[in-house]
Amino acid sequence: MPAANPISTADRAFFQLASRAAFTNPFSDERHELDRQLLGRAADGPDTIGQLSAALAVRLTKLERQGAADFRRYAGEEREVMWSVFLFEVYHQTCAAFDQLISEQTRAGDRSCPVPFAGDALAALARRGFTREEAVRAFGIFYQLRRAFFFIQQGLVGQSACMKEFRRHLWNSVVTHDIRWYDRYLWSRMEDFSTLLLGETGTGKGAAAAAIGRSGYIPFDERRGTFTESFTSGFVALNLSQFPEALIESELFGHKKGAFTGAIEAHQGVLARGSPHGAIFLDEIGDVAVPVQIKLLQVLQERAFSPVGSHDKLRFRGRVIGATNKPLAALRQSQLFRDDFFYRLSSDVITVPPLRQRLHESPAELDLLLAHLVTRMAGQPAPELAALVREVLTQGVGPHYAWPGNVRELEQAVRRILLTRRYDGDRASATSDLRTELMAALDSGTLDADRLLHTYCTLLHQRHGTLEEVARRSNMDRRTVKRYLAAK
Repeated sequence: MPAANPISTADRAFFQLASRAAFTNPFSDERHELDRQLLGRAADGPDTIGQLSAALAVRLTKLERQGAADFRRYAGEEREVMWSVFLFEVYHQTCAAFDQLISEQTRAGDRSCPVPFAGDALAALARRGFTREEAVRAFGIFYQLRRAFFFIQQGLVGQSACMKEFRRHLWNSVVTHDIRWYDRYLWSRMEDFSTLLLGETGTGKGAAAAAIGRSGYIPFDERRGTFTESFTSGFVALNLSQFPEALIESELFGHKKGAFTGAIEAHQGVLARGSPHGAIFLDEIGDVAVPVQIKLLQVLQERAFSPVGSHDKLRFRGRVIGATNKPLAALRQSQLFRDDFFYRLSSDVITVPPLRQRLHESPAELDLLLAHLVTRMAGQPAPELAALVREVLTQGVGPHYAWPGNVRELEQAVRRILLTRRYDGDRASATSDLRTELMAALDSGTLDADRLLHTYCTLLHQRHGTLEEVARRSNMDRRTVKRYLAAK
């Protein structure tokens, strides 16, 4: 095919930026800067995708008039750049349709929904020089990228620095730090990459696991006009702490009829329900006994398992995501959590930040979370309800409350306020967590003198029980101690 007409210097610079943006983590500062350069202004608005598409279309229209809007007409580095640009173009053209499909598929459940816009998208890729096979695979990756963005963005809100880093890390866990290499080598091999989520109870480990587990690559079936399976069926979660130790193996591996007393029929375990395009989420994996850890280690290494009471070898398909709120370092030191199991499970280790850290870094994050939770509960934005909740929280627990139950506690606090117009906090847990709160504030550099004295006086009062003893030990008068104890 003959060489394309020369691209102008300005357009070449724009295409090089677009090529870089196409394979850059959308939750990273680097991507935000690339978008700003592409648009010539900040790109934080809700219509960034539409603006990028419009800016790209202006330049690609010129190439179409020259008959040069086909990556095969280019050579060397320029061919690679235009290949990326055309993928970038069609992906952004389909984002809105994919978002609608994701919402429809969530409602439909395990029945795979039709994809009416697939024909137009595949035709657009064909016009840009992609073979039918290349176009179908690219369309599948578009769907994967959009699901990853959708579930990370919608399920894990917040603008604190730790939440921005958390979302960036989750994206990398789905499609690696460089989508170009993922597209070339790893898109069909991610089942060998396990993820371990760490964090306190209630921080959102389940939402993070779901974002990863619902974002695997799913092939598109042209004949049926659907993706080969629903992402809702590909993600299977099991909370290991809810089962007695004697039943955990049965829930994981399944059992044969008659395998043990009470096994009156065969049972399919969670591992048998795995999908090559999804993930198994094993929550509270820090509670699992060592013999079960050994069997799970064998599953991860050999990708096979046997139901209890059977010698049949079944293949395990999909990724494994584990989560725990237990201190793994202490468990490993005491040999309650095997080192070899940890190393095999931890292709990636992600720590979910606690709510107190998020609010220390960005106090305005509370308002974002309240708006998000109220909208979900009310089924629509309700700023007056969010304002009411905010007012009650300010009066009831104050700005320095440690939120020992994290986002889960905040969610229930919102419900309680909507029902009773009151929330006084989980004082028993919060009191025991004061030292943790104090250390977190020291680490983040957000501890002022008033808060330090409030916390110190509270700890002294817990231990000694009287204002007089707190005053004596803190070298302050009784009235000052009372004021600091009352502060929130």
